Amino acid sequence: MTAPTPHTAPDGPGTASMPPHLAQLLRDGLEAVADEVEQEVRRQVPEYARPVDGTRRAHLRAGVVQALTLFVDHIADPRGRGDAITATYYELGRAEALERRSLDALQSALRVGGLHAWRLMGRTAEELGLDSTVVAALGELAFRTVHEVAEAAAAGYAEARLRDTDELEHRRKRLLDVLLGEAPVPPETVEDLAHGARWPVPRRVAVVALAATPDRRDAERPLAAAGALVDMESRPPRMLVPDPEGAGRFADRTVALALRGRPAAIGPTVPLTEAARSLHWATRALGLMGRGILPRQGVVRCADHLSTLLLHGDEPLLALLRSQALAPLDAASEGQRDRLARTLLAWLLSGGNVPEVAARLHVHPQTVRYRLRQLEKLFGESLHDPGTRLDLILALRAEALRDGEEFGT
Repeated sequence: MTAPTPHTAPDGPGTASMPPHLAQLLRDGLEAVADEVEQEVRRQVPEYARPVDGTRRAHLRAGVVQALTLFVDHIADPRGRGDAITATYYELGRAEALERRSLDALQSALRVGGLHAWRLMGRTAEELGLDSTVVAALGELAFRTVHEVAEAAAAGYAEARLRDTDELEHRRKRLLDVLLGEAPVPPETVEDLAHGARWPVPRRVAVVALAATPDRRDAERPLAAAGALVDMESRPPRMLVPDPEGAGRFADRTVALALRGRPAAIGPTVPLTEAARSLHWATRALGLMGRGILPRQGVVRCADHLSTLLLHGDEPLLALLRSQALAPLDAASEGQRDRLARTLLAWLLSGGNVPEVAARLHVHPQTVRYRLRQLEKLFGESLHDPGTRLDLILALRAEALRDGEEFGT
């Protein structure tokens, strides 16, 4: 991106005829005026009043001289272009951005310096006895000069900030890729990448996997501002949350608010070096949400569903367990099998308390006892074996989750 082209002078008072010797007279006194303007800026603008390094002081002096030169050049040729001078201010604006300073100080210096320079040069115009039309034209040229250099500085500042933001985003995504990669990364490498990305290194993290929704990047800005590393382009979109269980409960509050109802799964909180593991379980949970095994909507915390994630950690093995452990139920009719399975799971989870099973299933206790006698016939003595009971609980719970019974679907 290049510096903006200065506006040409408009027709009107700004084109009033200037005395031929005025430009040269002002040019001859330019250094003295520059001294006074620099002193006034340093007196009125706090950022320049404090001791500054040699480079910034040189920039201030160069800026004052260049702006005064542009003003005199406009007097010599009101329709002239000051590309080289406005390019200087463009670079001054860029320098402020690259040093991560606000543009306010430079803009204040322009206003203060421009006003003081006009007072000094206006006094010269009065001493020469110039008529009011010429003085008015000089005033317009002075304001035009300040506007041009301020516009150039703002353009340079904006361009540098944009590039800086793009570079910072690139570095943060690079850091996220490294942290979530499968290959181990030395701590010093993480420290270096985090420093370049301006990201404080936390002790523990959690990874959030988001449901892919077209054109929904609205969550990225607030979450990134809150310290998360965000990549909405990955599949699924993901973010790494620092210290989710520390003060503020980032993962519970900020994520839910920023996502505005978008389905998401928050992986377990782990040390930073194990971030990939948190991503693995968050992605697994998001898949289970899509299948209705976990709640389909809202933000699901893996920490609240560890047994479900464990059950579905190996789907083929889970299918084998269900097939083997629940084989005796295949002897019952389809409708009867479902009633017996739900009764058996409730009985196992209640510790054999018949009234509790009846209340849970909304049936009479005698109905529960009848079904238990049927189950005794199907399973025999194995129904009282602790190992078999554990297998049955796992298999029956997996079947209930698959059918959506836990979430009323």
